[in-house]
Amino acid sequence: MGPRAPAEPATVRLADPFERLRLALAGAPVLLLDLPAPTRAPQQVHRAVQEVLSRPEFRPAARSLLSRVWTWLLAGLSELIGLLTTTTGGSIVGLALFAVLVVLIVLVATRFARGMSRSPEVAAAVASPPHRSAADWRAEADSHERAGEWRQAVRCRYRALVADLASRGVVEEAAGRTAGEYRGEVGRNLPGAAEAFAGATELFERAWYGRRPTGAGEATRLRDLAGRVLERHRHERHRMKEVPG
Repeated sequence: MGPRAPAEPATVRLADPFERLRLALAGAPVLLLDLPAPTRAPQQVHRAVQEVLSRPEFRPAARSLLSRVWTWLLAGLSELIGLLTTTTGGSIVGLALFAVLVVLIVLVATRFARGMSRSPEVAAAVASPPHRSAADWRAEADSHERAGEWRQAVRCRYRALVADLASRGVVEEAAGRTAGEYRGEVGRNLPGAAEAFAGATELFERAWYGRRPTGAGEATRLRDLAGRVLERHRHERHRMKEVPG
């Protein structure tokens, strides 16, 4: 007889998954012993969590009146459709009610859509058509400054600067572009004015989006920064003309 092959080590086969889980968790208490003891009371942890969750960024967005009405109408429509589908063949009266409800939904949606006004913050983020000149924006900024509407004045003064740069080919003014995109474009095409334009952009964003207190000082500062940006562009254009071709 030849030599006998060495026996394979015996293995434990556990068909019961609960038995495997029990054995796997057998060492869990040992691992838990290595964890540090908690140093804060449960009430203190609960208060900290509640404070974090109460911040504005964690609050659910408030639903508009139109959204609530629309949800109510859709719920009613869903119930009516369910009623019609559960009846045998549906009735002419039920179909007529269904048609009336659809018409009412369309009328209510149209009425609310006409009454809704666009958010000024959204309107400011979307560039106006290029045909509005920088002079028009500056005239509006002057009007707001005379009326003491400094936040609007800062916005119009910044839009005038963007329109000026667009007319000079430094930026491309287009609907939907953001202030950050204009800042990057100025940094690439007119790096000498990047710092001043970034300062003007920050003033605009803090006043318009951040709703920071805005007054005559901010409007004057933005006017000065816009002048520096345009002066730098004139300097660069003059320098390029002096370079021999």
